[in-house]
Amino acid sequence: MGRRQAPDLYRAPFPLYALRVDPSAGLLIVAGGGGAAKTGVKNGVHFLQLEQIDGRLSASLLHSHDTETRATMNLALAGDILAAGQDAHCQLLRFRPHQQKGNKAERAGSKEQGPQSRKGAAPAEKKWGAETQRDGVELKVENLQAVQTDFGLQKDILQKVVCFNHDNTMIATGGTDGHVRVWKVPSLEKVLEFRAHEDEIEDLSLGPDGKLVTVGRDRKAFVWQKDQLVTQLHWEENGPNFANTPYRYRACRFGQVPDQPTGLRLFTVQIPYKHLQQRPPCYLTAWDASTFLPLRTKSCGHEAVSCLSVSESGTFLGLGTVTGSVAIYIAFSLQFPSCPQRLYYVRESHSFVVTDVAFLPEKGRGPQLLGSHETALFSVAADSRCRLHLLPSRRSVPVWLLLLLCVGLIIVTILLLQSAFPGFI
Repeated sequence: MGRRQAPDLYRAPFPLYALRVDPSAGLLIVAGGGGAAKTGVKNGVHFLQLEQIDGRLSASLLHSHDTETRATMNLALAGDILAAGQDAHCQLLRFRPHQQKGNKAERAGSKEQGPQSRKGAAPAEKKWGAETQRDGVELKVENLQAVQTDFGLQKDILQKVVCFNHDNTMIATGGTDGHVRVWKVPSLEKVLEFRAHEDEIEDLSLGPDGKLVTVGRDRKAFVWQKDQLVTQLHWEENGPNFANTPYRYRACRFGQVPDQPTGLRLFTVQIPYKHLQQRPPCYLTAWDASTFLPLRTKSCGHEAVSCLSVSESGTFLGLGTVTGSVAIYIAFSLQFPSCPQRLYYVRESHSFVVTDVAFLPEKGRGPQLLGSHETALFSVAADSRCRLHLLPSRRSVPVWLLLLLCVGLIIVTILLLQSAFPGFI
């Protein structure tokens, strides 16, 4: 039996580093580039239209946005505003999809008068412009404000992460100088700045109550309320014995507790601090988001984890690794040892490090695009590929059958007791 493979959803003309999914319009947004080096590799943000065609999820290029000499390394999405980390800067973009005016006959006539595209042309071969049209859909993208978000003495200053707050009125950024900076949207007026780590900030996540979690290369993770330290995370309290192997935090994400609208969990990934010849395991930890105490820690394999995503309902965790592998875990398994952990795994799905993963949201057009599958995870890497990972629906026993079995079990138990102890009833 051959090794499992994940299908290519899209291939860009440049390395891919970040992706986000807009559920309302059914858009998959991927970004990356070759940077400022004069290698001929472009930099851009591609907007892909997700569709179900013959029972299969597909993506086609709807718009190509040129970012000139800056490669986009990280993204955050809120409504129709995209925050793109480009070198040491954050660029806000606004995109607006809408139907073209005029009926189909008018549009067909206008197409016949203009230049015709080659049939079968790959999406990457389409010309870049300020506006792209497809099947009567028009997408306009405009640059809003931009600001430098990372400063430092080292040569390679870089914004490494950006995220929106719960009401999308502000963004928080972190990078190589170890500082957290908070900016108003869309003016990008700075409202807060503080030193969070002695080394680079690897990841940060904002909770609905305004608490901010940061993880850094200094092997520490903190919880902040504005610029005030609330607590430091200590995953070792509920972890395995690894006295001879130093670990550092790699990623952090808040996630909803399934079937509990007000419930919240924090998830973190810990990886070995240094590369060792015999690779020790990486770990996933689930935290109580109110006390920030670790609930449970489990191993997630020996491949160093590069990125983490939590599904909208908090049911699934998606992981990418430095060796190109992709996995889907069930978050529930971090609470009970008897539950299965990894539901899906593709070894070396990409030929380079997986730079970002994101689940198809469960609202908007998400259910329609998902079809008969339980969840879908997208992954991108520097190999220019965006790949699709579908988790088939797991078989479940109907509730009515469980109730019937319980009633039957009670009746059998009563009959056995009656036969063993006459006069029991």
